[in-house]
Amino acid sequence: MAKRDYYEVLGVQKGASSDEIKIAYRKLARKYHPDVAEDKKEAESHFKEINEAYAVLGDDEKRAQYDRFGHDGVNLSGMDWSGFGGFGGGFGGFGDVFDMLFEMGTGGGRRGRSGAAQRAHRGSDIRYDLEITLEEAFSGAAKEIRASSPVTCGRCKGTRVKDGSSPEVCPVCKGTGQITQVTRSALGQIMRTFGCSNCNGEGSVIKNPCDECRGMGRVVKERTLEVQIPPGVDTGSRIRVPGEGEAGYNGGESGDLYVFIFLKPHNDFQRAGDDLFHLKKLTFTQAALGAEVSVPTMEGEAKLKVPAGTQCDTMFKIKGKGMPSLRGFGKGDLHVKVWVMVPTNLDEKQKALLEEFGSTGSEEAHVEKGFFEKIKDALLGTSRSS
Repeated sequence: MAKRDYYEVLGVQKGASSDEIKIAYRKLARKYHPDVAEDKKEAESHFKEINEAYAVLGDDEKRAQYDRFGHDGVNLSGMDWSGFGGFGGGFGGFGDVFDMLFEMGTGGGRRGRSGAAQRAHRGSDIRYDLEITLEEAFSGAAKEIRASSPVTCGRCKGTRVKDGSSPEVCPVCKGTGQITQVTRSALGQIMRTFGCSNCNGEGSVIKNPCDECRGMGRVVKERTLEVQIPPGVDTGSRIRVPGEGEAGYNGGESGDLYVFIFLKPHNDFQRAGDDLFHLKKLTFTQAALGAEVSVPTMEGEAKLKVPAGTQCDTMFKIKGKGMPSLRGFGKGDLHVKVWVMVPTNLDEKQKALLEEFGSTGSEEAHVEKGFFEKIKDALLGTSRSS
């Protein structure tokens, strides 16, 4: 059975952020974990499927390969989908698994790990759409882009407070970031844990915020970055620039910048994968008598031999004159489709020659030697005089 799309498995859009993917995964993992699901067999199947999907989408490099090449672009051999140890960027081990299961019985939120409420958070990834020419996609290019995103505040260095001060422990939750509510019922005590509203779950409050970032720890700035475009990119290609996304919180690492490529239309070529297509116009005499014509390629002009009797819409292939493979496996081909131009504005001599040709019975009939040469001379004479 063909594998389902990983984004479909997790129920997220293709452009979802890393945080959205992680939240979707955690929600499904809680639902289908074999230790808590009623239908163990069905839950195990779903659990393995969502673990495999998150193993790819939760890893930036694997996700980039999957977005570009699909299931064939990622190597998942030897990974165990029944547990949590096979991938990075997800849970931190058994403790996180325990917390995930514990949350199902307590109404959400982590219980008081020391310092958990103030742990570092990775910054979000950002997207930039870049339009380039076919020539730049063929040879590769260094492109400068200007992107606006939150960066670590230069004044407070991300601490969010004025110089000489520091965050204070939240007096409501005592630094845990959570409030535990205990209620009694016929079945005994029920404990529910909620995020602290006084400190927004951070465990600390800021009484003297930084004047520059107003206590956020980040400010939005426009930056100029140089991005290397590899040869062979196409519309839909995505280039990851590590660490150039939004700045993290509480000393967390920055997110990544993803540059999405869009190719501008080209006057001479249409692209399909690594192959290029070109429309070459031929005169009536070139198609009938045969000719050697020049056709453009991405590396200059090339010669194409057109045999006598070539029909309109005939396709020729010039090997190795297409686009370079993004994977580094040679180049595609150039396909040249010919279009025979019917002569117009004929003079009397040219009309007479064509009528003579038509009177022979058909275009396939034998004609006297030199007849086509007469037509060619007549048509060329017209072109020289026009």
